[in-house]
Amino acid sequence: MTPEKLNEILQKGEGIEVEFKTSQFELNKNAFETICAFLNRRGGHLLLGIKNDGTVEGVLEDCVQDIVNNIITNANNPQKLSPPFYLSTQFIDYEGKKVIYVYVPESSQVHSTNGKIFDRNEDGDFDISRQTEQVTQLYLRKQATYSENRIYPYLRLSDFKSELFSRVRTLAKNERADHPWLDWTDEELLRSAGLFKHDHQTGKDGYTLAAVLLLGKDEVIQSVLPHHKTDAILRVENVDRYDDRDDIRTNLIESYDRLMAFVRKHLPDKFYQEGEQRISLRDRIFREVIGNLLIHREFANAFPAKFIIEKASVVAENWNRPHDGGIIDPANFSPYPKNPVIAKFFKEIGRVDELGSGVSNTAAFILPELNRNLLRRIFSERLFL
Repeated sequence: MTPEKLNEILQKGEGIEVEFKTSQFELNKNAFETICAFLNRRGGHLLLGIKNDGTVEGVLEDCVQDIVNNIITNANNPQKLSPPFYLSTQFIDYEGKKVIYVYVPESSQVHSTNGKIFDRNEDGDFDISRQTEQVTQLYLRKQATYSENRIYPYLRLSDFKSELFSRVRTLAKNERADHPWLDWTDEELLRSAGLFKHDHQTGKDGYTLAAVLLLGKDEVIQSVLPHHKTDAILRVENVDRYDDRDDIRTNLIESYDRLMAFVRKHLPDKFYQEGEQRISLRDRIFREVIGNLLIHREFANAFPAKFIIEKASVVAENWNRPHDGGIIDPANFSPYPKNPVIAKFFKEIGRVDELGSGVSNTAAFILPELNRNLLRRIFSERLFL
């Protein structure tokens, strides 16, 4: 956020998507009530260092880092925010004063803080924990908005690829030697990953679309989503059609493997050394690109995801509900989770890092090799929608 944008928000004042907190010395005790309400409603902008009337007092410079650390730590603490959620923060210098900006996107999950569920309206944050009807409507809205939460009550454990469970446990172990998935049954793993939910409309329980896409058998995926596929295309010599193609119609874990294999088959791996160790710059970059392509996608739409290698460029396309338009600035952007349950699963098995790190990581690898204009072209909306 720029000082100009901040000034525009100050002129409009607080509302359903804007909240001011003073937080001169420490984070306000009710700040996570607002964060929870934003996550549950439609997202919003939390600005610390500002009074309710829009007067900018600023956060004491010596306290800024402690407040930011407090936000990040508690956002990842299920005892404080359940389920946990990745939040990004930004410092803004405004008329010589420090303001902390926290962008809170709408979440696909229903969140609680300190055991209470909060919702948001024009007048502020409201505890709806005991309002059964409002909580039910909140769950229904999330399910309708985020297709990954769609529930299939007649799916059974036998509809999933049994060999994939062994594989994801191995991948999770590589990330964390004592990962709890190692000791859990397949059913416990699915439930812990948020892949089994209650349908508040029908009253039935069931596995979700995210579960099917991550671990389902191919025939089950095609039964649930007949249009589901990812198209990997090489178009260098035969630009009217293609030189090579992989029509991928399988789960997201094996889709990732096949896309990476396609990259290794058709793209060179320039020598690159980090310290005393050689690393694959190609794999580092396209790990992030392919992770974004698979995770941040509106699966209910029939438009296929595409990964196209051309003579002078690589293009990744998928269909989604964009939160904003224009070119992404790697140095100043806020991530928007399209399928956070799927993203979290990929993080557990080491296929992606924290939400939003893909752009910054890729920028860090590309910057020494490319000029800034080309970098901006790479991070266009065409690649990371």
